[in-house]
Amino acid sequence: MERFASSKGFIVSDTRTQIGEEAAAGPGESVARRESRWLVASRALRHRNFQLFFSGQLISLIGTWMQSVAQSWLVYRLTGSALLLGAVGFASQIPVFLFSPLGGIAADRFDRRKIVVATQVGSMLLAFVLAGLTLLGKIHVWHVFVLAALLGVVNAFDIPGRQSFLVDMVGREDLMNAIALNSSMFNGARVVGPAIAGILVARIGEGWCFFANAVSYIAVIVGLLLMKVVSTARPTMTSPLEHMLEGFRFVNRTAPIRALLLLLGLVSLVGMPYVVLMPIFADKILHGGARGLGILMGATGIGALLGALTLAFREGVKGLGRWVALCCAGFGVSLVVFALSHRFWISVILLLPVGYTMMLQMACSNTLIQVMVPDALRGRVMAVYSMMFMGMAPIGALLGGAIADHLGAQVTVGIGGVASVFGACWFWLQLPKIRVEARRLIFAQNMAGGEPSDMTAQAVED
Repeated sequence: MERFASSKGFIVSDTRTQIGEEAAAGPGESVARRESRWLVASRALRHRNFQLFFSGQLISLIGTWMQSVAQSWLVYRLTGSALLLGAVGFASQIPVFLFSPLGGIAADRFDRRKIVVATQVGSMLLAFVLAGLTLLGKIHVWHVFVLAALLGVVNAFDIPGRQSFLVDMVGREDLMNAIALNSSMFNGARVVGPAIAGILVARIGEGWCFFANAVSYIAVIVGLLLMKVVSTARPTMTSPLEHMLEGFRFVNRTAPIRALLLLLGLVSLVGMPYVVLMPIFADKILHGGARGLGILMGATGIGALLGALTLAFREGVKGLGRWVALCCAGFGVSLVVFALSHRFWISVILLLPVGYTMMLQMACSNTLIQVMVPDALRGRVMAVYSMMFMGMAPIGALLGGAIADHLGAQVTVGIGGVASVFGACWFWLQLPKIRVEARRLIFAQNMAGGEPSDMTAQAVED
């Protein structure tokens, strides 16, 4: 028997009976069911604020991915070094690890919308500077390092603020769907952006990709300014340090959140460097050039988009812990197989499950953490999430670049895949211990929200 939770109570349904009923239903009823599923998958879009956020971010993120691919290719073209590719990745993301706790404090103490507006303006200005230097032919590798590091500081405030802002836009009831749609948008842009960047870099150079990214920020800034958000009163702490430490203590004593973040950190450290090394795969191993790099990155994005849409069609959080473990294992296996491939189109196909499993693990972890954390601690806990998700990645990028210089990109990616599989096995063994506490936390937060939503119902199930 599979239990479902609805806003009107519990519905108990035998899956086999349901399949039989669907087979017996007429075509009109089947169409209605399909329409209902799409309504479920897009329910966060009924909120005007999220509509504005979604449309603006979609445009902006296409530009972000264009810049990401073009910047990697620019560094590789200027240096030809795997180590420097990893070093630029380190410079762009280590500030997230160092400064995210400050971003978490800001998200819990100040207006989250104003924080996100400020970070988007900062990102836009940095993109204009990078575009100007490149188009004028004045760009040097050290310029890329400095601008990447400054963007990392901006992201240290943007990520906790934006992740915490989701619940302000849609409420707790539609939070999981908003996270899934946000991930879908991120990865839809990941499909389009690299493909455009691959064409533009090959034909007119990297500078115009940077310029297009700078202009794209206007859309999200306008959307944020048009929102009508009721600012909730936030506690003012006398000591920012104590405020910060409170978030770390909550994570440390909360076993389910601690386990999710440790696994996320491991994958970011050992698995994600494959993205930094992708220019080497595109050029030296698969012989695809700049256009091939765009296709490879786009394939990962298609897989990730499908993963995010899979989560969007879900209602409730039951079983997401198992999904995290299985997806982490699938990600590791897919990376190992990809590392062994020498054929371009086979590698493109293999990146689909890499992107799919990676995104499902990240989005499921994000969802579970957000439904377990009290709103007063949301910004600081999401800051720790940022440290594990993006903050560990630069250390992994630097380490991956150094190992790739000695052992090659394929061996480096393969080692990361094997380590991810071991991490998944560890998390699977932890699940029986942390499940009870996870249910208690989800139940408590939904009761604090004032209504017994579907997440509350899932939390009390066996």
